[in-house]
Amino acid sequence: METKEYLLKEFASIQEWESKQKGLWFWERLGRLPFKLLDLMTPQFVHKKIALALNEIGSYLQTGGRYLYREQTIFKRYAEKTGQSNVTTEVIAELPITYMDEISDKMINSSKKIAMTQGATTGIGGIFTLAIDIPLILGISLKTLQEIAVSYGYDPNDKKERIFIVKCLQFASSDIVGKEAILNELSDYDHVDRSAETLSQVQGWREVMMTYRDNFGWKKLFQMIPIAGMIFGSIINKSMVSDIGEAGQMFYKKRRLMQKLSQLENEKIEEVY
Repeated sequence: METKEYLLKEFASIQEWESKQKGLWFWERLGRLPFKLLDLMTPQFVHKKIALALNEIGSYLQTGGRYLYREQTIFKRYAEKTGQSNVTTEVIAELPITYMDEISDKMINSSKKIAMTQGATTGIGGIFTLAIDIPLILGISLKTLQEIAVSYGYDPNDKKERIFIVKCLQFASSDIVGKEAILNELSDYDHVDRSAETLSQVQGWREVMMTYRDNFGWKKLFQMIPIAGMIFGSIINKSMVSDIGEAGQMFYKKRRLMQKLSQLENEKIEEVY
């Protein structure tokens, strides 16, 4: 049984992490320059392929993106850990936070390995294969966040969770202004009626993706070099997925902690009466 003291301690660690996200790096503003150069140097057909890939990823999100991840893989991990045969997101939601952290860590580590391999592969050809790398790393990022959602007992096929995933991805690529805005927006996510804004939020996926592409430009600068881009690509992609995984894990864990704390308070009230 998780105690209130333990949950509050974990909650405090997330708040400390959030406060550290409000610093602004000079590189975050400088980071958009490489993609300004990339836009000038890249042939039009490459731009069109990027646009098509981004539209495709957007349609995946709007339909739930079921094929991007396999929830049964996560359910199997929980079944092995708990001994339960019929694992669902509802079952996971009632399990200890330590279980959720462990499974989530494993899914993130798996995604980082995939991102490293993909970054090395697309780094061979420099600037032209970098254009291919962009939609691929976006797909890996989305898949990672979906797996984190399931690991903490949430269904990424729910429209509400799709919005949350968009915000997690947006947070990881934003500058200080964007981070503060998203932190405020997600501070009490489960207690706000989002039904009215669901459509507009999901339709805004393409805009989020284009911002994401522009804002990680500096991280991809050295991957533009043919052959040497293999090394830079693998390291950079691993770092990017690690950042996205950390953000998603912190935000989903915070939501689950808040729900568990609220449940403890309700149980205490029921005992009084």
